Amino acid sequence: MDLSVLIPTFARPEGVSRCVRALAGQVGPGASVEVIVGIDGPDQGEREALGAVSGGLDLRVSEGEHAGPAATRNRIIALARGETLLLLNDDVVPAPDLLATHVRAQDTHPGAMVLGGAPFAVRAGDRLFDRLIRETSMVFFYDRMDQAEPGRDWGFRHAWTLNLSVSSSLVREVGGFCGSLPGAAYEDIELAWRLRERFGAPVLYRPGASVIHEHWYEPDGYLAREESLGRDAWALALANPACADELFGRDITGEREIDYSAQYVERERAGCERLRETFRSWARMSADSVPGAIVPALYEHHLALKRWHWRRGHLAAARARVQSV
Repeated sequence: MDLSVLIPTFARPEGVSRCVRALAGQVGPGASVEVIVGIDGPDQGEREALGAVSGGLDLRVSEGEHAGPAATRNRIIALARGETLLLLNDDVVPAPDLLATHVRAQDTHPGAMVLGGAPFAVRAGDRLFDRLIRETSMVFFYDRMDQAEPGRDWGFRHAWTLNLSVSSSLVREVGGFCGSLPGAAYEDIELAWRLRERFGAPVLYRPGASVIHEHWYEPDGYLAREESLGRDAWALALANPACADELFGRDITGEREIDYSAQYVERERAGCERLRETFRSWARMSADSVPGAIVPALYEHHLALKRWHWRRGHLAAARARVQSV
């Protein structure tokens, strides 16, 4: 079998069925493709929603206990028969030629991790905050990647499993995803780091292998995500210190780093509390309320708040670690 499409899902029956339905239209006679959906249990309607998907798709559904995306992916990797794995999120809608484009890229660059494009969807009532998420590097870095040469190796930091293909044998050779990273943070780039270390696997960006990312953020949810990233950075550092040191450029578990986070959080608290109110106001403004030239400046303006919440999460994880010892 050429390709196994792997989709972990949690409490998104409509989203995952929409994703799979878009794949069904791509599978023609004689196509060597399978789709495996891993329900990160309990089942909340996913199996029923997927049962309505038609189109001659070779679809399997695997249910398991709630254990997070890394463990769920490992469970369905064990079931996969394809030479190539295509890892997708459950909140993306594949373009009609997604599978063919990934297969061509893997044939041309065997051993590479191929990252496809994933532009955020635009919904009715588009807001300035949504536009910033789409057009800047607040979450991903596609805005920068779209301007670069196609042959560039973007490195493990850009191996995001919302739309990523990779050799199944290489993934199995390094042991799959790290089970001690239970959240949806760092588990994909940690795997990519090991694939690079073991096989020299590059990360190549192919925007033509595209999905639409149907995910929207609210300002407070975005900041909560940054705190989670700060906390989960500790889990990464404990699971793979060398990867964490390279990712962050320093030992984030050292006393100096912890002291810096404590000082930073206290020193910048008042300013960030004021900035947070401005940041929240962007969700009350229409997407076209500012000229396009202002969008990069707003992105730069919010970075202090982003860093402050990451540092607060990092400090909380450090203190929890001390209490648990």
